[in-house]
Amino acid sequence: MATQQGGRRRLDSSVPQDYDVPTRVARIASPRIAYLVMSSFVVLWLVGVAGAGTAVVAVGTPEWIQRPSAALLMVVFTVALVHRGGGHMRLWIPPTALLAIVTVAVENNTLLASAAVLTGATAAVWAVLVTRPADGVVRAVAEFLIAIVVALSGTLAVAAWSPPVDYQRFNLIVVGISLALAIGLVWGLGAGLHGMGRQNFAILVGVALALVLVLAYSSFVRTHGSQTVVDLFTNSVIWTRETFGGVPRPVEVLLGFPALLVGVSVRSQRREGWWILVFAVVGTSVLTTSLVTPGAFPSYIGLSTLYSVVLGLLIGLGVRTQVMTQRSSRAARQIEPLSRVEPGRFAPLK
Repeated sequence: MATQQGGRRRLDSSVPQDYDVPTRVARIASPRIAYLVMSSFVVLWLVGVAGAGTAVVAVGTPEWIQRPSAALLMVVFTVALVHRGGGHMRLWIPPTALLAIVTVAVENNTLLASAAVLTGATAAVWAVLVTRPADGVVRAVAEFLIAIVVALSGTLAVAAWSPPVDYQRFNLIVVGISLALAIGLVWGLGAGLHGMGRQNFAILVGVALALVLVLAYSSFVRTHGSQTVVDLFTNSVIWTRETFGGVPRPVEVLLGFPALLVGVSVRSQRREGWWILVFAVVGTSVLTTSLVTPGAFPSYIGLSTLYSVVLGLLIGLGVRTQVMTQRSSRAARQIEPLSRVEPGRFAPLK
């Protein structure tokens, strides 16, 4: 009598899978009207990106279009994030639109900094939420690149605001707000903390503590470190910049971008992949703030981003291979669904 070979058992493919998170009723019932609204939204996003891009690339356009373009993108990012997260438009869109109008009209430094923070945070979180589950390497890389492109549009918007801020402080504020937003949204999408299991929860807590220690240590070294250590870091950065034209950002390479690739892959099988994507928000938020300083060289930031994306992608592919491989015999005996289902890219997740 032949025995069945070991391996993960799959569910019957003839039975369609259901989305495992309750969703809101569709805001627009007519598919045609919904398509027109979505098309208009994409056009507004492209118009805002083109206008904000003039703050980085000199194309001979008047400077006055930069901040209105940034204001348009801020509203677009907020609408997209609220819609994707299943929130209430009437609670979030009016104050955002009011902030955009008043900031463009008054150009107060505090308002400019506040608008830039909101723009960077919403773009960073939406860049992660707009992704779809990816059950293959090619799809995972495609989703990875989509998130990077969305985050880069946020980078242009923050640069177009051109707020007078301290980069380090601004970066930490945007990262903190982005993480808070991401955790709040992922709590429901990832089935709360109990949806992770003890092992994954311990891993995520360890990564979070390591992130806090790295950020705190780097900030402490810059302000209170010995001159020898500061000179060592400075000389290393200068040599890398002179040799390669850019310097990869460690937070993106070692944490944010690998988490982005692994998270969309794990999401194709388990909801706990959303908790991995919380750390991807760290990478996208650092990316959205990279051009906030008016004196930043776009070519240097561009090459640094390119190096960070490539290195983070390679590390993410290596980690993905390990995470997606089931090694234990107990895991091999579990029933595995063919693919986890989620709503469309521009549909609410809850």
